[in-house]
Amino acid sequence: MNRNQHTLETLPARADLADDPAAERFARALRAARNASPLTVTSYLRDLAQFAAFVWGEEDGGPPFRWGEATRSDAQAFLLAYARTGARPTSTARKLAALRAFYRFLVVEGALPASPFAGLRPPKRDRALPATLTEAEVTRLLNAPAAALRDAPPTLTATDRYLLLRDCALLETLYSTGARVAEVAALTNARLDLAQGQCLVRGKGAKERVCLLGEPACLALAAMRAQARLLWPGTDMPERALFLNVSGGPLTTRSIERGMKRWLAAAGLSPDLSPHKLRHAFATHLLAHGADLRVVQELLGHASPATTQIYTHLAPERLAATYRDAHPRGS
Repeated sequence: MNRNQHTLETLPARADLADDPAAERFARALRAARNASPLTVTSYLRDLAQFAAFVWGEEDGGPPFRWGEATRSDAQAFLLAYARTGARPTSTARKLAALRAFYRFLVVEGALPASPFAGLRPPKRDRALPATLTEAEVTRLLNAPAAALRDAPPTLTATDRYLLLRDCALLETLYSTGARVAEVAALTNARLDLAQGQCLVRGKGAKERVCLLGEPACLALAAMRAQARLLWPGTDMPERALFLNVSGGPLTTRSIERGMKRWLAAAGLSPDLSPHKLRHAFATHLLAHGADLRVVQELLGHASPATTQIYTHLAPERLAATYRDAHPRGS
């Protein structure tokens, strides 16, 4: 069973946890030092058994479990999988408390140098997830301007052809990078590197970060730029805006929002959805395909204290590899 397919009833647990020496020592410590009730001890051990099954499978190997091999990504993924079963935030927080207590016990005991659960925060209560698009809906949206271009009459003007190519590239770029609409609108030719499949955006607080471009986005951008050069000589100068309006000037965020409504309607989707929903979809789909939460945070450019406390900058090679493996249109 895939990790993301478990329900609250089917989240597996290792039946052989009682044979694990570390778990047995932890249970004794709970009873002796903390005077924990039998119900609390049973609940904590069930949490350990579920985490062991999540990391090492329901039957692979056996005690003693290699608790030190569990990573921070394993810890985050387990809590996310449990939350997705429909568990209330309070239940997820209790499960985090149990696993954090177990690993803290092993660290104090000297069995491990650090805990993968250290610094992780319980989920906020009653916080609604942002509305987003499914992968199928994103595909319909991204295909809409391409379909209009394919079905266009032979009399289509060069300018109208550019506008369709631009909207293809624009939607692909928004979804491929997960960038904010203002960040994409501000892109210049100098900030685009199609050979490397990336662009440099300036986010909040004038902080810059590299965003990655999948092959569909790179192809769409190359076609758009080729058409722009036919219409407006000099548009490929480094300082010129990447996305242009009908007159060859910089495209505004408001124009991007209006244009997206057109393609949402063409794709049979709600015209009330904003370009920012592609940013939500980018993050949601990467996480659903197994991307590390820290990688997604870095690609999004999140910089709030709540995220940076557990945030580590990753090598560009790892960012690119994770993106290619997890993004639906990353290659």
